[in-house]
Amino acid sequence: MSILVVTKRPGSVNKYHLNRWHLGLAGVVALALAGMLVYGGIRYGQSIAEPDVLIVQLRKELQAQQAELEQVRHNAEKNMNALAMRLGELKSHIIRLDALGERLIDMADLDKGEFDFRNPPAQGGPEVRRPGEGRSLSVDDFVREMDELSRQIESRSLQLDVLESLLMSRNLQDEVFPAGRPVKRGWISSYFGYRTDPFNGRIAHHDGIDIAGKEGSEVIAVASGVVTWAGRRYGYGNLVEINHGNGYVTRYGHNKKILVKVGDTVKKGQTIAMMGSTGRSTGPHVHFEVHKNGRVVDPIRYVRASR
Repeated sequence: MSILVVTKRPGSVNKYHLNRWHLGLAGVVALALAGMLVYGGIRYGQSIAEPDVLIVQLRKELQAQQAELEQVRHNAEKNMNALAMRLGELKSHIIRLDALGERLIDMADLDKGEFDFRNPPAQGGPEVRRPGEGRSLSVDDFVREMDELSRQIESRSLQLDVLESLLMSRNLQDEVFPAGRPVKRGWISSYFGYRTDPFNGRIAHHDGIDIAGKEGSEVIAVASGVVTWAGRRYGYGNLVEINHGNGYVTRYGHNKKILVKVGDTVKKGQTIAMMGSTGRSTGPHVHFEVHKNGRVVDPIRYVRASR
């Protein structure tokens, strides 16, 4: 195979003869050039596409991290809300216990200076460091301590409720148990039992005690209860009768004026009448009787019970 090469000079022509070896070498060179062009095109395309791919990957990773952070934040908020709610519950329990403690102090007549619920209890002692101590509380430790505190508060609350019930029961019993004198001022002029009747001189049983005093002075209830009689009654004059429950009934006779009516609820120490000399009486006094389960008993032990 021959190749003619014409140059710019006039009449100048160069002639080259190519054999098979030359043709093969030319083909190899052409293929190499073609491969280089194809590879260069691919690398060029990749160089253009790689930034876009990286950007997409980075965006995906950022979105995943943002989602993870959002989940962590959400969990933290849930945990904080739960802790805040639990803390609020504990505070309400503490407020209730403080109020209950104050009430129990009043009911039990304790020294408020010794049991001061408005201030934290006094604590102290030297600082002693031992192995493993001094570290800060972890979240798990904090939650565990809070749960233990909650259990202790609930336990103390139940115990104080029982104590309050016992004290209320005791106070209620004290309120309805006849005790003390039925007057604020006066002296015993006649005791319970057999005596000489002041009107006929005969031996007769006296079912109560007489406490003499100034006319118009106050007659008071010796226990809380309900008025079952308030008016005239044979022998008693103006009589007040009070039912205290548990089988106890008290009577207050010869009053000048009655200040209560049937059905009234009276408190211990409440003024129920004014002392007089109505009915079968020789002078201003109150005839005081105590009945237990339908039977008259000596009032003197109840009068002395408050001493």
